[in-house]
Amino acid sequence: MGREEVQIEIMDTTLRDGEQTSGVSFVPHEKLMIARKLLEDLCVDRIEIGSARVSRGERKAVESICEWAARRGLLERVEVLGFVDGRVSVDWIYDAGCRVINLLSKGSLRHCTYQLRKTPEEHIADIRETARYAISRGMAVNLYLEDWSNGMKDSPDYVFQLVDGLLDAGIRRFMLPDTLGILNPLQVIEYMRKMRKRYPALHFDFHAHNDYDLAVSNVLAAVLSGCQGLHTTINGLGERSGNAPLASVQAILKDHFNARTNIVESRINEVSHLVASYSGIAIPPNRPIVGDSVFTQVAGVHADGDNKRNLYCNDLLPERFGRTREYALGKTSGKANIAKNLEQLGLELDPESLRKVTERIIELGDKKQLVTQEDLPYIISDVLKHSGTSNKVQLQSYFITLAKGLKPVATLKLDLDGTCYEESSSGDGQYDAFVRALRKIYKQTLGRKFPMLANYTVSIPPGGRTDALVQTVITWEYEGRTFRTRGLDADQTEAAIKATMKMLNLLEEFDQPESSPLAPKEAE
Repeated sequence: MGREEVQIEIMDTTLRDGEQTSGVSFVPHEKLMIARKLLEDLCVDRIEIGSARVSRGERKAVESICEWAARRGLLERVEVLGFVDGRVSVDWIYDAGCRVINLLSKGSLRHCTYQLRKTPEEHIADIRETARYAISRGMAVNLYLEDWSNGMKDSPDYVFQLVDGLLDAGIRRFMLPDTLGILNPLQVIEYMRKMRKRYPALHFDFHAHNDYDLAVSNVLAAVLSGCQGLHTTINGLGERSGNAPLASVQAILKDHFNARTNIVESRINEVSHLVASYSGIAIPPNRPIVGDSVFTQVAGVHADGDNKRNLYCNDLLPERFGRTREYALGKTSGKANIAKNLEQLGLELDPESLRKVTERIIELGDKKQLVTQEDLPYIISDVLKHSGTSNKVQLQSYFITLAKGLKPVATLKLDLDGTCYEESSSGDGQYDAFVRALRKIYKQTLGRKFPMLANYTVSIPPGGRTDALVQTVITWEYEGRTFRTRGLDADQTEAAIKATMKMLNLLEEFDQPESSPLAPKEAE
């Protein structure tokens, strides 16, 4: 944007404001682990770890974090929210080991009048008294102007009166919250510029809420207007709709505003998933930077473009954030997507085999949203191990009924060397009914032998997805031969049927030994 590079200070409030997310409560050891990750791995400038006078658990968490931070020389970067209550909050925070208090004052006349029931002069006097006492104990004081956004909209004279009355109170940072998430970027620019113009020597933080999904936009508007510090949370945790997510703020500051922070981008994904685990709030797959799907190319044309001078890449390279680009496998996949996945697995296929595998993936993609990279070796095995098998036996159609209290019934139509046969049978399960109908065709209608099913195993490729493919491997015995066939599908019964059809085609080859290239154990 042609702007001079500026340094922005990041204060992360995941452990205080983020914990106000409905249903989220971190236990002390979780808070300590997150604090360590934020300060040492992610390198945020400051962390707000809790509120004074909340609970014994909160006290224990603050004590453990401050004890650890003091040992590491990081204590000045740890902050706790306190209240304008004379000496009570200051003593609580000091005795817990913290040396920075973020004092909560009222940033709008309505809050001062109706919540505190005090005049502006009385509130200013109370703030000065609390700040004076904290400083006397060797503590640093930052000041929240709660509801500052409404204060600037409805009572700017009150906001200016408040700040004017505290200019000599020893306050290090004035922190300006959009407490109810009511601002848009144009308003942030207007109000922040007024603050900067009137008080050019003060340090201002901006604290956004996401009620209108404008938290990130408002944060960046604040930076554009001269704000020096920003408040964020991991994964956008926070009350109601949450706060500005650190990952998005960091990426946009760097790529669009030529701004510099101390954040280590390569650790963002790791910390994000740690917080998701502890909070119990899942990360949406499409959340920028940290979502599971955001570095996954689905359309085959995108993978092809990536092979041709990265035509579908932007500055959000996954490697920046400790991640890798993935190429989804499904019905929109092309050969380029599949070739990229094969390359990552260290596999290579000839053009004809690649075509067959592509066709199979597209077929499977019609049944499930995504085929994972972990599924790919199973698919290759399924397609290529039987690529030379004859196709004399074809299943034209089948129908299986399943009803409570009744045995499943299978009806099927089989094409054998151009002649169609139909049969029905019941069984102890859906697949058993299908095999019994097949056996009728072979034994009763054709007078032929039918293999004995010796073993039946089911496995799921380790993709970690609930819609994983199912691989069925069936072991058969036939005239002294033991061989196996496998089928792969999103449905277990369908996978078993595919394995069975492969068996029937192998049977045709077994019955013509001179033309069969398969030894008994090679049939798999």
